[in-house]
Amino acid sequence: MEDASAAAIIDARGILTGWSEGAQRLTGYPAHEAVGRAARELLAEAVPPEAVSARSGTVMVRHRDGYLVGLRVRACAVTGPDGESGGYVITAASPGHGETSLAGLAFQQASMSMSVFDTGQRYLRLNEAACHVMGVPEETLLGRHFPETVAEAEHMRGFNWHLRHVVETGRPVRYESYAGAPALNREHAWVTEMWPVRDAAGELVGTALAAFDSTEQYWARQRLALLNEAAAAIGTTLDVVRTAEELIGVVVPRFADFASVDLFDWVLGADEQPTVPADEITLRRVAHGSVTEGTPEAAVHLGEVDVYTPFSPIARAMREGGAILSQAGEPAFMRWVAERNSRAPKGRPYREGAHSMLAVPLRARGTTLGVAVAVRVAQADDYGADDAVFAEELASRAAVCVDNARRFARERTTALALQHSLLPRGLPGQAAVQVAHRYLPSGSAAGIGGDWFDVIPLSGSRVALVVGDVVGHGIPSTATMGRLVTAVRTLADVDLPPDELLTHLDDLVTHLASDDQGDEVAELGATCLYAVYDPVTRRLNLAAAGHPAPALVLPDGSARMIPMSAGPPLGVGGLPFEATELQLPEGSVVALYTDGLVEDRDRDVDHATDELCRALTVPADSLDALCDTVLKAVLPEEPGDDVALLLARTRALGADQVATWDVTPDPAAVAATRQAATDQLTAWGLDETAFVTELVVSELVTNAIRYGAPPIQLRLIRDRTLICEVSDGSSTSPHLRRAHQDDEGGRGLLLVAQLTQRWGSRQTTRGKTIWCEQSLTPLF
Repeated sequence: MEDASAAAIIDARGILTGWSEGAQRLTGYPAHEAVGRAARELLAEAVPPEAVSARSGTVMVRHRDGYLVGLRVRACAVTGPDGESGGYVITAASPGHGETSLAGLAFQQASMSMSVFDTGQRYLRLNEAACHVMGVPEETLLGRHFPETVAEAEHMRGFNWHLRHVVETGRPVRYESYAGAPALNREHAWVTEMWPVRDAAGELVGTALAAFDSTEQYWARQRLALLNEAAAAIGTTLDVVRTAEELIGVVVPRFADFASVDLFDWVLGADEQPTVPADEITLRRVAHGSVTEGTPEAAVHLGEVDVYTPFSPIARAMREGGAILSQAGEPAFMRWVAERNSRAPKGRPYREGAHSMLAVPLRARGTTLGVAVAVRVAQADDYGADDAVFAEELASRAAVCVDNARRFARERTTALALQHSLLPRGLPGQAAVQVAHRYLPSGSAAGIGGDWFDVIPLSGSRVALVVGDVVGHGIPSTATMGRLVTAVRTLADVDLPPDELLTHLDDLVTHLASDDQGDEVAELGATCLYAVYDPVTRRLNLAAAGHPAPALVLPDGSARMIPMSAGPPLGVGGLPFEATELQLPEGSVVALYTDGLVEDRDRDVDHATDELCRALTVPADSLDALCDTVLKAVLPEEPGDDVALLLARTRALGADQVATWDVTPDPAAVAATRQAATDQLTAWGLDETAFVTELVVSELVTNAIRYGAPPIQLRLIRDRTLICEVSDGSSTSPHLRRAHQDDEGGRGLLLVAQLTQRWGSRQTTRGKTIWCEQSLTPLF
């Protein structure tokens, strides 16, 4: 009989009566020591009940030398002449040894790990793949309880729980796990199938399992999951540095033990892209991360510049435009690690064990922005080709987000510069109001909006207060805002009433929209509020085109919103604008603002305007301080839109600063009127201006009598300048012309223009007013 099989004969009493040579070789007992003994004396443990009933199975026998031997046995009953049982012939063999059946060979040679357990979770059979995973031969495990053969670990307890669960429920189980194995030097992913094994009678006699190593599929799913996570986690803000930090957060610790992102300086600024140098590459560290708190292995601190030599994997990746794999033992990798250790020796202990590195260029829209580096230290697996493909895809997505953030920052900087160039830097000198203002650009991803404000001096010491908003963000809305600012200043120079000015501005916006979009007239969505304050009459005249009404704070400390019609937004066309007029006590504060101050998706507009009124009543040392108080009280922490705020405190010109005369429409009245003006100048102590003023009064009054219509009125205003106004009942406006030598007239307005700082005319409800201004500051 061969070594692979053995035979023994047991009588009805369980006494061994026969013993083959093969049995001796399997157990170590010679025939004279085995025959005559009870068979149970050779057993290391009781035969499982299911093996007794099936008369086959695996039993544990103690070898003559003391160690356990697992044997696959089969019992065949022997019947005597009288039909009574005469005992059993027992055949035994090592499990799997000498297997000749096709099914047995398939089990033994299967590529997946396969095992059979009894109902007590003891090994009955293992194939070659299972033995490889366990790291020991089959004989070592047969008959042993599973928990005794593995280290105490959570995943092993879960495995044993599933074995028991199959026995308890009689149902198959399929589950996936990521765990180590005794003979494998790293963790693997497993797909395990467990199912109950039943005998011919349907009795559950054991459990079988098959475990498939799905590590590659597992990592493929993990890489896909990381890409999906990256799509949501990277690029949440339009900030270059924050985007780089988000990339680090995705790859550490699941893909790398250390990772860094370095960018060109021009990516972080508003400069144009320079050419990439062919030799050394200078980059700035913007983000890095590690499985070790504090990232001690980083040789370059955040914000520092590093120069990468041509041999480095980083420089190669940027030159070649693809991922560069580098492993421990390769010259380039060892030089790179040595350079890191030389630069930052304190981090050397944390770099020990680094064995694999991936350098991936950050490229977007054909432009290289920087490089991302991933290093593995604790993770046992080196980076492979699949990891390089994954890293390139991840870096490509991150690079687009970085480039978007760069473009947004550049556009935001350009829009801010354009907007600041259009907004008034130093408000012009005038006596009508004291002003303070604030402009807060939005920090949202939408970009800079089209909010603006302006203070425009008008004739007669009056002043125009303007605030407006263009729907949209970015350079287009800023450019539109610039056109509106210019248009308002041009129309204000014509000195139109607020409602008429908005009507002309509305027509202009309609034409602009039509020019921009062909024959179709589009609505730009711009709003505007235009107000004119006269310090002589203390009247405020205002009109709005779809803009929020201003708030008013009276000298007694009470605050309220000015009731007025908002009117349609600019560009709608065909609808009227209504003007509102009210008289203000001196020292009143008018608050003009854009809708970003009070409107937000999460706020009630009425509640916000109430907060605005309360904030305006808070005592403040100055208008500037009051601006800050209002913004702090009304604005949310992160405003979703641009905010412009303009505060104006009214002043009044007293009766001692204004002199008015009604003029008889008779040329003989010119001399008397001129003398009255001269006397008033003397009373004001302005004798040095008398000569010019006499000439101006003579020319303007004479023109009003000759070409105008009654009533005629002369008014002098002593403000920061000396203002002379002549009004008449005719709506015909004068204009400058060059008189010929033989002309008797036509030189008056030219003389006025030459003698004064500026002059002009404005339409009134009763005709027109010609005005001019003289400086009160000595020229020498």
